[in-house]
Amino acid sequence: MKKIKGLVYLLCLGITATAQKPVTIDGNFANGKQQPEIKLFKVADGTLEPIATTRPNDKGKFGFRFFPEYEGLYVIGAGRPLTPQGNQKFWLKPGDQLSIALTDSSYTLTGTANSKENQVLTQWYKMIWPLEWKSFYFGRANSTYVDFFPELNKLLPKAKTWMTTAPVTGNKKFNAALKDIVRLDLAYTALNFLSTPRLAHPAKEEIPEYYSGLSVNGLFPVTSMVYTYPWGSRLFNQVFMKDQLNSGEEAKSGLAAMEQGLRLIDNDTLKGDMTLQYLARLKNYEDFLAYKSIAEKYILTDAQKKEEFRIDAALTELKQGANGYEFKLEDKDGKMVAFTDLKGKVVLIDTWATWCAPCKVEIPHLKKLEEEMKGKAVAIVSISVDEENDKDKWRKMIADQNLGGIQLFAKGWSYFTKYYKITAIPRFLVFDKQGKVVTIDAPRPSSPDLKPLLEKYL
Repeated sequence: MKKIKGLVYLLCLGITATAQKPVTIDGNFANGKQQPEIKLFKVADGTLEPIATTRPNDKGKFGFRFFPEYEGLYVIGAGRPLTPQGNQKFWLKPGDQLSIALTDSSYTLTGTANSKENQVLTQWYKMIWPLEWKSFYFGRANSTYVDFFPELNKLLPKAKTWMTTAPVTGNKKFNAALKDIVRLDLAYTALNFLSTPRLAHPAKEEIPEYYSGLSVNGLFPVTSMVYTYPWGSRLFNQVFMKDQLNSGEEAKSGLAAMEQGLRLIDNDTLKGDMTLQYLARLKNYEDFLAYKSIAEKYILTDAQKKEEFRIDAALTELKQGANGYEFKLEDKDGKMVAFTDLKGKVVLIDTWATWCAPCKVEIPHLKKLEEEMKGKAVAIVSISVDEENDKDKWRKMIADQNLGGIQLFAKGWSYFTKYYKITAIPRFLVFDKQGKVVTIDAPRPSSPDLKPLLEKYL
């Protein structure tokens, strides 16, 4: 991403009609040392994703101007995305102005144009910051449970009272979210304190009662509680590990551990997030298939499916005998065809596009091969990587050229091409009757070597 001094003008793609007014951020970073990079993050599925980066000028001034993708929490700071250390969260909506003075550990609002939402959020920040300092800046605060627990116990009723007296902003969405922000801030600060290095550690009976009430199902009754909080994914993991320790069940390993974990979570989407963590630790494809057979029904969101695909592709060696990718694509008549539908046949896949000249050269040879294989247990499948807006062109070429076999549409360079690392076409792949890889770089139909290869696996 391009870095410039001063104001960063970020014109995001895909701006919706409801996000036509940009957010303007005017900042100052106070640091006697070399000025660090300041990042603007959005929240994506409970983690931080950078939108823009800038470096303050020699006077510490920096800024951002961008069109927000959503109304909600964004994060600004010089810290790493995995932690609040060095990062601060703000509520932003189209047209907002934010003026802030940042340090490497805190912030203050400046100017008079800051929104009511951020004025209220800053009130809460000032209340919890002493605890956050001790929890997240543990290398500098030198705090132990002796001073932290009394301060936590003092803040809990104070926060509850403040929630009933907080200034009204007129923003129903923010007002509803504020209660969750307060609740998750308290939980994350409290749990992080116990999971970071300290000079002294409490006995079990010295831990405040507040901790016993923290659970995955209590903190996260709906998925959005995880996905819209800047460190939601990390907090979810901390609470989940706590639930595991307190479950009373004997700790298991491997697949049994994942099944044990599933019983602790009510929300199906969050079950999917948990199973992906187990899948990501696997070292071989056979284990992946065993875990996937249980996890698959919980892989629900697009982000989860993308991560499952990434793990799948990383574990697959794509050598002979490996399992073929379980695709499901639309044919020329709009019917969905899955790779599993082709079991029992030797499968030849032709990866092509209507604009590809070398692909067109192979068409007569492919037609001849199809005629020679007629009556045999061979499926000839053509997968087009044409983009969605060329779909009619694809259908017309099938009709005009009288193309046979099974004609499928992949909507561009999709998961299929990424899985097999296809970067140039035409590309031919062969699979045996059990759906196992024979070769992912087969001879072309114009080569005399392709037909004997297919016949060998009949």
